Amino acid sequence: MTEAETAEGHDEAHQGALGTRLNWLRAAVLGANDGIVSTAGLVVGVAGATDDRSALLTAGLAGLLAGSMSMAAGEYVSVSTQRDSEKAALAQERRELREEPEAELEELSGLLEDRGLSAEVAREAARQLTDRDALRAHARVELGIDPDELANPWHAAGASFLAFTAGALLPLLAIVLPPSSVRLYVTVGSVLAALALTGWGSARLGSAPVGAAVLRNVAGGAVAMGVTYLAGSLLGAAGV
Repeated sequence: MTEAETAEGHDEAHQGALGTRLNWLRAAVLGANDGIVSTAGLVVGVAGATDDRSALLTAGLAGLLAGSMSMAAGEYVSVSTQRDSEKAALAQERRELREEPEAELEELSGLLEDRGLSAEVAREAARQLTDRDALRAHARVELGIDPDELANPWHAAGASFLAFTAGALLPLLAIVLPPSSVRLYVTVGSVLAALALTGWGSARLGSAPVGAAVLRNVAGGAVAMGVTYLAGSLLGAAGV
């Protein structure tokens, strides 16, 4: 392959690694955002019914643990399914390479040609890649999978657990640490500020308009806290 083609391959590898890191960062921001909103809604709702610190702490911790475990379990199941699909695709590709090597070589050559290489260069590149590591070549070009970096469900579950917990700690600490006379104001203010930050972060990572993302995030959190506080106040007034 020419130097230009080699450089293009390196650029694609770097872009793939960068895309993976951005996906992880985006998932972390969204996980933290979920932790903030769900826990804030819970503790503010309880605060509408009672100002007892122990009740607020109990509700907040229960919400934090339930939410973080739910996020971790859901992410584990989702990524496990993705990993199983990737392993099945690799197994099928391995079988096809063993049973129909020439047809697979032609397929790889056609895929490289579709990416802009001339037929002659694509054929030579496909042959060199096949001689070096046929499965890796087909996995990356045809399936978009790196056999050495399959999705790890444990990593995904742990990251989701930590992200949600980090977000949930903010409203939990904000509702139990300040004096009762100001704890609601401190919680609402800190939560809205944090949501503005996560909205900004998710917009920047996704190359989306920042203002709209921040406004949606803050408005959603404010509505969630307002609804739960009203429900808590009504239940508290009714003596439930």
